[in-house]
Order: sequence, then C-alpha cells, then structure tokens
Amino acid sequence: MTSSTLHPRKPFVARGSNIRRCDSCLMPHHRCICEYRVRVNAQARFWLLTHRKEVYKPTNTGRLILDTIEGSEVFEWSRTEPEAGFVEQLQSEMFDPYIVFPEAPDYSDRMVEFERKPGREPVFIVLDGTWRQARRMFRHSRYLDRIPVIEPRTTRQTRYDLRTQVESHHLCTAEVAAAMLEQIGDDASAAVLDAYFQVFNEYYHASRRTRPMKNLDAPKELLALARDVLDLAANRPG
Repeated sequence: MTSSTLHPRKPFVARGSNIRRCDSCLMPHHRCICEYRVRVNAQARFWLLTHRKEVYKPTNTGRLILDTIEGSEVFEWSRTEPEAGFVEQLQSEMFDPYIVFPEAPDYSDRMVEFERKPGREPVFIVLDGTWRQARRMFRHSRYLDRIPVIEPRTTRQTRYDLRTQVESHHLCTAEVAAAMLEQIGDDASAAVLDAYFQVFNEYYHASRRTRPMKNLDAPKELLALARDVLDLAANRPG
C-alpha cells in the first residue's frame, strides 16, 4: 500500500460500519471535514508504517498527516516482508529517515538528535497502531534496526479521546507528527496539522453524540488563513 491515503482491502465491519461515510475523509457524511483540509510543504515528510488492523478504522489519525503534509506516504507494516517501495526509499540518498520512538537503554546507541543534512530531506517514520502494536512493530522488524531513532521531546498531553488511552503522554499518530514538526522548528506546519486534528476530533465526537462540539473558531480560522497564504504564494508572479 503505497498510495497517500488509506484504502481498506475489505469492508470496515466494526462499530460504526453501517454509517454512510465520505469516501475521502471517512467521516460520517453529515460531519465531513474535507472543506478544512489544507496541504502544506513542511520541512519534513512522514512515512507511516501502519498496522493492518489500523487500516480499517475511521478513528485512525494517520490519514490526517497524509491529508496535510505534502509527500507523506503510508505503507502497511509486515514483520518480515516490508513493501518494496518502502525499502527502496529507505535506501535512497534523497532521504534522511528517522524512526520516531521513545528512548530505552537497550537501543541507546541508536538514539540521535535531529540534524539537517544538505541535499537530504528529513523523513520521520511513525509506527501507526496502538501503543502495544507499535512496540511490537519496533522490536520485531529487523529491517528497521539500522535506522536512527529520535524521541519526541514534548510536554504535550494527548487530546485524542476517541479511544481509551493508557497514558496521557501516549500521543496519537497525528499528535506525534505535530510534535516532531515543532521539534525541528516548523511551527507553522505543526499548527496547521494540529488544527485539522482538533476539527477531526471534535467532529467525530459530535457524530457519535458523545458531547457537543467545543468552540472550533480558532482552528477553522487557522486552516482558512493557511489556505489563503498558500493560494497567494501559488499565484505570485515569478
């Protein structure tokens, strides 16, 4: 699966499978968020290694990254047979890949700080699944062993509450990406992704009728402003 969007290989049959959804954002039709989508050329791109069970979940936030950050891609994770396109890009001199994962003593030699390398584009590899799935993906994928690991350095507490979280510091996939963009100094792209995530989170709750939508004026205005800035840049002569 090397497209820039998540496309399930079989029908989604879990909770909420009988709801009519937008084919693009996968939200219920009456809560579609496509009008708030803004794509930005960030200072890094993301490769999502997505667990097969995540592919089918409309609550997955990885696709928010794909919707927002230009050049980002998704690959379905396999323990022993990674997608050829993913392996090929790992070996390319065009990219400077890092696995985003918390530090631990047994792989301390792989931990690095971010450093820009001339002629190479930074890529953050995010393991897209539950925390338990992500740990297994990290520990059991031998083809990832030589890739440097970078830890998100953030004081963020998760705002993602569409699923039960074990710990408040266990950020969802979109929050991890926003934290990494902030970490490399790309606050503008982080803010756009963060705003889109907030709209997604609140609209999803509203679709479930689990709580009324909070005031979303600020994130909506930020996304509108970002779109206007990009349109101006695209139409600027020369």
